[in-house]
Amino acid sequence: MIGCGNVTELKSAPALNKVEGSRLVAVMRRDIEKARDYAQRHGVGRYYGDATELINDEEVNAVYIATPPDTHARYAIQAMRAGKPVYVEKPMARTHAECLEMIRVSEETGMPLYVAYYRRTLPAFNKVKELFENGSIGIPLTVHLTLHLPKGIRDEVAEQQTWHVNPAIAGAGHFYDLAAHQFDYLDYLAGPITVAKGVASNIAGFYEAEDTVTATFGFENGMVGSGSWCFVTNPVNFRDTIEITGTKGKISLPTFAKGDLQLTTPEGTVEISFQNPENIQFHLITQVVNALLGKGECVSTGISAARTSKIMETIVSDYYHKS
Repeated sequence: MIGCGNVTELKSAPALNKVEGSRLVAVMRRDIEKARDYAQRHGVGRYYGDATELINDEEVNAVYIATPPDTHARYAIQAMRAGKPVYVEKPMARTHAECLEMIRVSEETGMPLYVAYYRRTLPAFNKVKELFENGSIGIPLTVHLTLHLPKGIRDEVAEQQTWHVNPAIAGAGHFYDLAAHQFDYLDYLAGPITVAKGVASNIAGFYEAEDTVTATFGFENGMVGSGSWCFVTNPVNFRDTIEITGTKGKISLPTFAKGDLQLTTPEGTVEISFQNPENIQFHLITQVVNALLGKGECVSTGISAARTSKIMETIVSDYYHKS
């Protein structure tokens, strides 16, 4: 595993040891002391301060890349050229061009490339896919995404800001980090988005990246969608919803917040609760491991993830071209 940040503490790394046929044998972090601490706390045998050393470790036969997006392409390409399959955090890379280069090297080397869009494997989201496909809401017509979040404490102070609002590292701002999950899930649910338009703006002025975005988009199947994202609002304005409307009813659920799936039809509204695994990437990592062992396929690949990066890039492109 390259990168030992917070995302790996509970969401992903423990699952690498829980899935049958998988074992976390080495970790890397540029701060070697933090790498050592991580390895000791998680019972990992070896730790490195250099990614090349980990990639060239003979006992490592697949690499999980959990660094910020600016190094995803570089480390993924290096690992694949060393003959090792890659599982990379989302968003797949900073730009769609970087995603395409990662796919090209995957095809060139024959090394599998997977991306950590784990909502494709979570129970609530798979139940929505079932309802979407079995006619529970009739013919799907529209989908609307809303994600309005209060500004983070660290967002207001330049010296404390994280890489998430540094476009040179993240590709854009919080939109890339969070809307990525939503657009990837819609790709899984309804098929590829074929057209997208957006308006992005920086209203609060805390950082360089966009802080407010709206978008419209359309799918191959004819369904149309819209979205609204704001990352600098007041907590009283918090909202996190995906709402899918069909000819017979609608489905709504949150993307990130805790909450039930709601199915509304002429008969009324039914709420359905689900329990996520302790390590939220567990089901997707299980698919990755099984695919590498020749026991199945993984639903989140570099090819599908690149489509999400392309849509997000299209939506915010005018903002960055103007900047």
